[in-house]
Amino acid sequence: MAHVERFAPSPTGPLHLGHAFSALTAWDRAAANGGEFLLRIEDIDQSRARSEWEAQIYEDLAWLGISWPKPVLRQSERRSAYRKALKYLWNKNRLYPCTCTRRDIIEATQAPQEGAPVHGPDGVVYPGTCFPYPADMSDHPFPENQTLRLDMNVCSMTLGEPRLNWQRYFSFQETGAGPNGEAGLVEFTADEALKTIGDIVLARRDMGTSYHLSVVLDDAFQGVTHVTRGQDLFEATKIHVILQKLLDLPTPTYHHHRLIRDDNGKRLAKRDDARAISKYRAEGATPEDIRRMVGL
Repeated sequence: MAHVERFAPSPTGPLHLGHAFSALTAWDRAAANGGEFLLRIEDIDQSRARSEWEAQIYEDLAWLGISWPKPVLRQSERRSAYRKALKYLWNKNRLYPCTCTRRDIIEATQAPQEGAPVHGPDGVVYPGTCFPYPADMSDHPFPENQTLRLDMNVCSMTLGEPRLNWQRYFSFQETGAGPNGEAGLVEFTADEALKTIGDIVLARRDMGTSYHLSVVLDDAFQGVTHVTRGQDLFEATKIHVILQKLLDLPTPTYHHHRLIRDDNGKRLAKRDDARAISKYRAEGATPEDIRRMVGL
């Protein structure tokens, strides 16, 4: 079976040491397995994406010794595919519209009778403020330019592998390690997904999709077999596995790696310009220096 890795940065700021570690790890894993390394530009948020940052991504990765097939896939060019998937889920009665603001959600979760809010891969687990809608939303026209949420309750009743007492399980193979050392066959139940993930957003207004939906569709479209990324996305993998089941797509093998942190133990972010690859380049560092800095 072919081994296909990918690196999928967003052109919203400079690549830093954490990006270098992730890209080089994926590149090395592809090379070690006689596979292919793909670059994808995740630019669905056009309000933040900038062409100059995209150009710098190409420069930084090439300087590190990484190459990739061209042309590069951009998410902004895949909107019709995302819309097609959303319409499919809508017609299957898996989605419902949501008009809540972030403030609405926070206030709903802070109601005295609700207890402490539960935090999941997408932040506070949605409290169901906009639910219920009519039992069969598929009879209603597909809503354009509106926030759409996944009805996790419906999904949990029909997806996954049935086990004892008809509890449904989801699973994926982990060749790295999650934040708590999770490795090998990672399993989670539909009930866990309901409680710790909830009804996630699959389409945002003015964007037409979400990170979770687009990344799942794009990985399948590009034939990605192995996803290498940071441990901060480990819990999000559960969302992606559920969407793969919903859309009848293959589940890649996942490899979550440690995060590169600053001297205070804080995870690097794009605002940490002092760790930008371009600045190390300007100061005379070599690609081998970068590898040494990130422990490769």
